[in-house]
Amino acid sequence: MRPPVEVCVLLLSLLAPGVLYAVNNVPALQEPLPVLGMGMVVLGFVLIITLISVPNKMRVDPLFYVFAAFSFTCVVGLTNALEQDGFISGFMAFYLKMGEPHLGSAYAVMMSYWEGVAHLVLFLTIIHRMFKGMSYRSLGLLWAGSSIAHQIVHIPGVVIGKYGSNIRPAFWRNIPFFLVPFWAASQLFSRHREIPVIPADQVKTFMIAVEQKKGLLSRPVDLLLSVLLLASMAFSVFRGFVVLDCPLDACFTYIYQYEPYLKDPAGFPRVMMLVYLFYGLPLLTVFTYGLKTPGCTWMLDWTIFFAGAMAQTQWCHIGASVHSRTPFTYRVPADKWWPVISLNVLLAVVPVLLALRCRISPTYFMKPVPEGQTDKDKKRN
Repeated sequence: MRPPVEVCVLLLSLLAPGVLYAVNNVPALQEPLPVLGMGMVVLGFVLIITLISVPNKMRVDPLFYVFAAFSFTCVVGLTNALEQDGFISGFMAFYLKMGEPHLGSAYAVMMSYWEGVAHLVLFLTIIHRMFKGMSYRSLGLLWAGSSIAHQIVHIPGVVIGKYGSNIRPAFWRNIPFFLVPFWAASQLFSRHREIPVIPADQVKTFMIAVEQKKGLLSRPVDLLLSVLLLASMAFSVFRGFVVLDCPLDACFTYIYQYEPYLKDPAGFPRVMMLVYLFYGLPLLTVFTYGLKTPGCTWMLDWTIFFAGAMAQTQWCHIGASVHSRTPFTYRVPADKWWPVISLNVLLAVVPVLLALRCRISPTYFMKPVPEGQTDKDKKRN
């Protein structure tokens, strides 16, 4: 009997440490160009095996092949994280030397943990639901947000930071991993939402109308979320000014006494704060608008996407700011640990709470049913 597809993908992904260990002990493959070529060959092999694992004559969503190939790289990332933290050895030394030296940084280690655990679990769950005929759109959007945020911090961070002077050919393998999530996100956004269609009967139409007539003050949960979003906006603007070398005393005090990791020469925290300022801030603004204005159906998708993005970036940022691989002078000071970490955790939690609110009770965000539609439907029946 053929094993479930998700099991085949997992078993294939678990071959990654063996491949890394073998290459780590073959000197001929430990040059910059062979490292890049070997990576492309291995990914091609993974795709071929994935094609074989799919039952014959079965129509498969093209996203399956994306998730299967990315599952393999997730295990590569987890192997890197475990080796950098000293749990294993003999797998990644060659790649850090001749491929991507930045993977030894604290930020990249936390990024690798996220890929190897969070992304891998998401991929296997999505693949399981895909072949069971269950919906996986929301999980896909969660991954898309996380993956896109990962790449738009990762790639510019390498280029402008201290690792920019030591970029090897293998670094450019990140280009398809940067482009594919955008394509996958466009595919997922264009599909129908998973929430049930609300019939145009009088009871449910009345319920929608009543819910959408409530002001923000009559919805305490939404009011609290709006306040938290405004606080997140203010924090994002402030830290954006900090990394832009704002001369205000508050900015100077914060970067030297509270969060010195923002001036880490690795470049990742600086890029992340600018991403928050120029991309996160507009989204936080429109989410605040969506909580105040009924019928904003886009909230149901974009809050999930944004929650994935913020969870990934804040995990990496918080972890790297206290990781032993970050130089001591750039780590969060011990006496400021609780306020700084609490603020950063809150910045990650608020989008998740907002996404859950939209998911659990979507009525306020549904399009209102035009008057008279109910009566017309009844006449037709």
